[in-house]
Amino acid sequence: MTGRSNILFLMTDQHRADTLGAYGNTRAVTPTLDELARTGTRFDRWYTPTAICTPARASLLTGQAPFRHKLLANYERNVGYIEDLGDDVFTFPAALRERGYNCGLIGKWHVGTAKTAADFGFDGPDLPGWHNPVDNEDYVAYLADNGLPPYEITDRIRGTLPNGGPGNLLAARLRQPLEATFEHYLATRTIEMLERYAHDLREREAPFFLALNFFGPHLPYIVPDEYFDMVDADEVELPRSVDETFQGKPPVQRNYSAHWTFDTMPTEVSRKLVAVYWGYVALIDHEIGRVLAAMDRLGLTDETAVFFTADHGEFTGSHRLHDKGPAMYEDIYRTPGIVRVPGAPTGVVRPEFVSLLDCTSTILELAGADATPAVDSRSLLPLVRGETVEWDEDIVCEFHGHHFPYPQRMLRTDRYKLVVNPESTNELYDLHSDPDELLNVYSLPEMAEVVGPMMRRLYTVLRDRGDNFYHWMTSMYDVGDVEYDPTLSGLDESTYRDGSR
Repeated sequence: MTGRSNILFLMTDQHRADTLGAYGNTRAVTPTLDELARTGTRFDRWYTPTAICTPARASLLTGQAPFRHKLLANYERNVGYIEDLGDDVFTFPAALRERGYNCGLIGKWHVGTAKTAADFGFDGPDLPGWHNPVDNEDYVAYLADNGLPPYEITDRIRGTLPNGGPGNLLAARLRQPLEATFEHYLATRTIEMLERYAHDLREREAPFFLALNFFGPHLPYIVPDEYFDMVDADEVELPRSVDETFQGKPPVQRNYSAHWTFDTMPTEVSRKLVAVYWGYVALIDHEIGRVLAAMDRLGLTDETAVFFTADHGEFTGSHRLHDKGPAMYEDIYRTPGIVRVPGAPTGVVRPEFVSLLDCTSTILELAGADATPAVDSRSLLPLVRGETVEWDEDIVCEFHGHHFPYPQRMLRTDRYKLVVNPESTNELYDLHSDPDELLNVYSLPEMAEVVGPMMRRLYTVLRDRGDNFYHWMTSMYDVGDVEYDPTLSGLDESTYRDGSR
């Protein structure tokens, strides 16, 4: 490939890895994404840096972990954090623009309130918010121009809140044909921009970065009949973690279960929700297929790298939860991640722990740009090309809150997951014997030999990154020798663990 590859970045929102055939779901209707995996590289341990939309998307944009870029919460539930990135923060589209790239973004932005995607150098319609903005003027015009009916829903699914009020809308039947869905509209606008960028590529050799960011399959799952009823709910097997008791878990998890009204809905409704969610994924797969077909038609496939991933996962009933929140389970931290680079080996499956953050350096390297400013990111290209490289055998993730501040840090290794909850119960899960993360073994005496090294490893990573969460750990856990004054005063050398100064 040349030093300036075209890049198509396909991103979904709140998407579980186990909804795709390529990740083992035998009932999935995802031929497009399965084929992308067959012709590219599938990463089996692809994680989000944080399971919440705005911070995760800001990390992709900057190549910085959330604690560093400091955009820590979605503005809709913001409880005092900043709502926009600073003017001096590095972002990859600026670097690509300097390399002569066209940069486009069609779909979900959700990286701040005052600054739009256009402020960061992206072409495309302004589509703010966290859900399909079905009243957006460009979408409404698209419906009118094509003689399509307006948005209308029936068959709403919701539970009952602890205070007796109606719960959040979880799913509904969309009374529009496929061609009128917001997903079809997004794919159509993407194809139009691909055509424009293909012309620029031919006429003035301008490469492109084009992102198609779907708002789904984030709840509420609102899809037309053929997808609402595509999967037989009676044949859906609920995850084992619906047996969650929350015994030995942080109490906030039980509170979130009540907030998401899981126990107020019968089992058949929970099965239907999973079925509709899978249908939503199938709808998105269909629309991605349209975009990739257009890329073939325009002769772009052999010179365009393609990414597919999500900002984070979704519970869909796992652990008696929906959406996401302060619970660092695999359901919301592990996501699909597929990368296809022309000329690279096909059908590759990589076991390394990688992150959405790593896309930033990969994009920059594909564009021949300097990836150094993406300080928390590492290029995936050596793995995609099948090279043997040293790679961390664990991954660290973070969370800062959603409805309220709630700091968490997580270390995931091949077998274990450690979650530090400063205000509550720490968690340790043995993912070999307990892949559903039902049994918190943190306090078991026999697990001390596991907790100790993991706590010290987490502490070291956070300290070396400059994530000040490590200060809490210094005084509360055995983190090994401390080579600095934990009081930050410089007044008492006895506070050094090894007695040095």
